[in-house]
Amino acid sequence: MIPKTLDRYLRTLQIEGTTSQNTFVSYTNDLRRYAAFLLSMGVREARDIESEHVSAFMCELDAIGLAPASIARNLSAIRGFHTYLVVEGLIGSDPALIIDSPAIRRKLPDVLTVEEVEEILQQPNTADPVGIRDRAVLEVLYATGTRVSELANLHIHDVFPDDGFVRVFGKGSKERLVPIGRSALHWIHEYETKTRPLLAKPRVSADWVFLSTRGRQMTRMAVWQIVKTYTTLAGVTKHVHPHTFRHSFATHLLEGGADLRAVQEMLGHADISTTQIYTHIDREYLREVHRTFHPRP
Repeated sequence: MIPKTLDRYLRTLQIEGTTSQNTFVSYTNDLRRYAAFLLSMGVREARDIESEHVSAFMCELDAIGLAPASIARNLSAIRGFHTYLVVEGLIGSDPALIIDSPAIRRKLPDVLTVEEVEEILQQPNTADPVGIRDRAVLEVLYATGTRVSELANLHIHDVFPDDGFVRVFGKGSKERLVPIGRSALHWIHEYETKTRPLLAKPRVSADWVFLSTRGRQMTRMAVWQIVKTYTTLAGVTKHVHPHTFRHSFATHLLEGGADLRAVQEMLGHADISTTQIYTHIDREYLREVHRTFHPRP
């Protein structure tokens, strides 16, 4: 298992004393986050790590706004861990070697145009129950700007169609209410009435909104695959991942004239809760901003 192997590596690193205490602490945090990400992607053994997993992790770090220097440090820590895995004979080569560090230092992530989003949203075959689910997933990603983990963790009672909000639990289980447009609510309703009853299974489905074809809570990797599949079908050549919808959500609102503070509140940025710069924004105002400036109100 990757966590146990990581613990052995960290003990080795500490015993050898080749890094400063501050660097060791940073590497420990970086690598534990990396290991958790791999597990969330279904990767449990070192031999199963591929360059695509490393690339996806780098994209996530970039997408959450981590500083370029911190992203570079993460990549350095990962390469050190992979070197250990090679020496121990657990993997044949370092899958992070082909990841180009300067490429992740861009300040602006890829953002979809409104037309590209529309094209992607039109791709699922909504005559098929699973296509309805996939359409609902894409609509909610774009309508709310939620992180992929937040979407996967949505419960049925977190959706308030009459009020036009979804309740999201972000980092540190911090709760926020995010406006959601009529189009996304329509597809949630279509999914919950036509598809979810076909997927739901006793004892495993609980009240998760989005379910896999096995009736279980949808995983982050499954959401990634949905985005990848329909982006490809739409002929969009940009590097698109679930967080791209979050960036596009924010960008399209801001380009439309939405207030920056309102968008930050919807995104649940940490700055809102850790500084006194931003004031609490009335929920009705948030809903009005979303209705006025989101391309799919």
